[in-house]
Amino acid sequence: MTTTAVLTHDTVAVGDQLPVLTYDVTATTVVVGALATRDTRPQHHDFHFATERNGVRDIFMNAPNQAAWFERYLTDWSGPHGRLGRVSFRMHDSVFPGDTMSMAGRITGTSIDDVGCGWVEVDVVLQVGDRMCTTCAARIALPTAPTDNPWSRKGDQWQPQPQT
Repeated sequence: MTTTAVLTHDTVAVGDQLPVLTYDVTATTVVVGALATRDTRPQHHDFHFATERNGVRDIFMNAPNQAAWFERYLTDWSGPHGRLGRVSFRMHDSVFPGDTMSMAGRITGTSIDDVGCGWVEVDVVLQVGDRMCTTCAARIALPTAPTDNPWSRKGDQWQPQPQT
């Protein structure tokens, strides 16, 4: 049996780079993402509407679909014990079928709050080639020790975990 090491707060530092995630976007990626988020606006599934009415080159990925990709990227990195505290993003350009999107992140801050929860601030950029499409800022709780689990902390019961 193999065990996966738990990513802990003390193993990361400001300036650390997260692994890059690349994904080849297809029309299915765009359409299914829009459907999953109940976004029926035609620019996310109707080529003629997108190109003729909106003046873009193709259908394009909607905001909730991009949010899901950011969440996937961050939770793939932080592992099952990482807990998203805040995610915000700003779209600068569209992501189209045929694009290869690339997500890269960098740790910009670390802290431990008053109740002992370890937090990591991460900036992420979604690019297509040299074109920056979306920027993201996130705050993620990471375990402070291998036996800590931010998911088990609840309400007033959030207590500092013993340091090992």
